[in-house]
Amino acid sequence: MKVAVYCGSRSGNDPLYADKARELGDYFGRNDIELVFGGGHVGLMGIVADAVLAAGGRVHGVIPEHLRDRELAHSGLTELHVVKNMHERKALMADLADGFVALPGGIGTLEELFEAWTWGQLGLHQKPCAIYNVNGFFDPLLAMAQTMERAGFLKQQYIDMLIQTDQPETLHRAVLDYQSPGEKWT
Repeated sequence: MKVAVYCGSRSGNDPLYADKARELGDYFGRNDIELVFGGGHVGLMGIVADAVLAAGGRVHGVIPEHLRDRELAHSGLTELHVVKNMHERKALMADLADGFVALPGGIGTLEELFEAWTWGQLGLHQKPCAIYNVNGFFDPLLAMAQTMERAGFLKQQYIDMLIQTDQPETLHRAVLDYQSPGEKWT
């Protein structure tokens, strides 16, 4: 199994974010879950990748040329794909991955999560999408999704398709048990 992880290129202000990224990476590495990620060595991206590698796992990075050229590419990966731009990065990560998980991060993390989640809603893939909700980081996003549902812009089934946890074992089980809503968006 290969899981794409979207997360910050920074570590955040709370050491818990780094600790939980390390915990997830270690779990992936020990349980033969391959990591697909943005290819950087900085922030939570670097932390989760290093943890997978330290646990003996495989890590596939996908980085655009302009970020590689800024010396942000992780040099110790199992495989590093260098692509032309962010659009190619997201497309290749989606192709390589069997599922998607967002850890805390900034607007890039949200953008990547929203695209994968939207594609699932539209029936373009049947892969699980998850948030690794460390210390309630994504609670405001989940509250906004409920606002969208109450206002008639989002069906509850599409909120429910988003796996929500901050525990590696729970995430693993939910990804294995995931069933797509089965309905194409209308």
